[in-house]
Amino acid sequence: MSMAQSVDSVALLPAYLAAGTAVLALLVDLLLARPAATVATAATGAVATAVGAAVVGAGAERRTFCVGPDCSYVFGGRAALVAALVALLALGVLALSGPLLRAGRTPVGEFCFLLACSMTGGVVLGAAGDLITLIVALETLTLPLYILVGLRRGSLASAEAALTFFVVSVVATTLTLLGAALLYAVTGGLHLDRLGVALADRSELLDLPLTGVAVTVLVAGLAFKVAAVPFHAWAPATYDGAPLPVAAYLSTASKLGGVVALLAVVQLALPQGVTGPVLALVAALTMTVGNLVALRQRRTVRLLAWSSVAQAGYILAPLGALALADADARTGAYAAALAYAVFFVLLELAAFAGVVALRPAGADGGRLDELRGAARRHPWIGAALAFALVGLAGLPPALAGLFAKVAVVRSLLDGGAGWLALVVAVNAVIGLAYYLRFAALLYAPTGDAVTPLARPARAVAGALAVATVLAVIVGFAPQLVLDLAGS
Repeated sequence: MSMAQSVDSVALLPAYLAAGTAVLALLVDLLLARPAATVATAATGAVATAVGAAVVGAGAERRTFCVGPDCSYVFGGRAALVAALVALLALGVLALSGPLLRAGRTPVGEFCFLLACSMTGGVVLGAAGDLITLIVALETLTLPLYILVGLRRGSLASAEAALTFFVVSVVATTLTLLGAALLYAVTGGLHLDRLGVALADRSELLDLPLTGVAVTVLVAGLAFKVAAVPFHAWAPATYDGAPLPVAAYLSTASKLGGVVALLAVVQLALPQGVTGPVLALVAALTMTVGNLVALRQRRTVRLLAWSSVAQAGYILAPLGALALADADARTGAYAAALAYAVFFVLLELAAFAGVVALRPAGADGGRLDELRGAARRHPWIGAALAFALVGLAGLPPALAGLFAKVAVVRSLLDGGAGWLALVVAVNAVIGLAYYLRFAALLYAPTGDAVTPLARPARAVAGALAVATVLAVIVGFAPQLVLDLAGS
């Protein structure tokens, strides 16, 4: 067998565009030293990456870095969806960062370069065909965020959040690499398809204690990335200490990356009979703990952080039926998990955009009481934020959130996991309490003491409008997202 690897540059085009954006943004900042030009370069590169992913993904599936039948990079419909979405999220976060960058406490060139580097990792992650590519892409997505979280000069909370995130991520990466090494020791392979075939055809491998340890450690390492219970404690402190736009990126693109990585190994590499029960328990604990703790939150970003933990439980729930479901039901479960993640990140970005629009430049999320009556003073901004919160709760008129929960419950019922569907339904009711309380607070009477609100920047208002429109569009075309997620 020839060991020469074929290279398909068309399949790699979105990755080229994303990486080129990072390099070009850094060069523009060094040579021109004009913040507006640096931001414009990064924004243009993000748009080009999204367009490139859509164009390449519209054709047939493309494979590259192949040795025999095993390929390390597989770019199809799902990879295109992930790449385009990560690029659009980076573009949205860049728009949200306008007031923060203009305030002068955050270096523009470094911010745009690191954001584009993280975007590159997300673009590659969706197409990863082996564990090494997957882990490297996931770390490329995550590593720049350590610096972005602590990039706000003179902020002790930002430095503490960066340190917390760094320590936890190092542990998660160590576990993930250890799990991959143990799987290689058991099967002799690293490509996801080959791992799945080896564990399916050689049932004696499943009886080895080393296999159980390898699967457990690998899943645990990836569970850190999605902030799943019991690996969730870092998320609220990190989100609350990070600059608001970076917290938005952590809650959307970073979480999407963790979901994609976990979905890839569960679908292609790991035995469903082992991972299904574990993920069912993790999903039930994650949504329950996240919702119950969110009920007690009085700070805006901490509420969104704990609700994000709960949403991770909903995303993981379909994977809990893998051990019980047949092949068709498992395919539906994978599609439901990724589709829910897509619906969630759009609504979550809109929620963070609404908070950024109502807060002063460079400020943190503040307390919920500080947004009392905000919709009365900024009707359109308040309405968009309330729409996002209602969507996260799974209620109309935000159809994206409603169809997301319906898709999850349907996949669980098809897979024979009725008890987990009941847990999802109960937690959805619990989530209504704090989402609707937050939405109602936006329209509550302010009384005598009125908290001053910032005038929303145009870029932030535009990002909020685009995120809201996209959430409306996918709400009316949920099957399109499900089809792409299942391809």
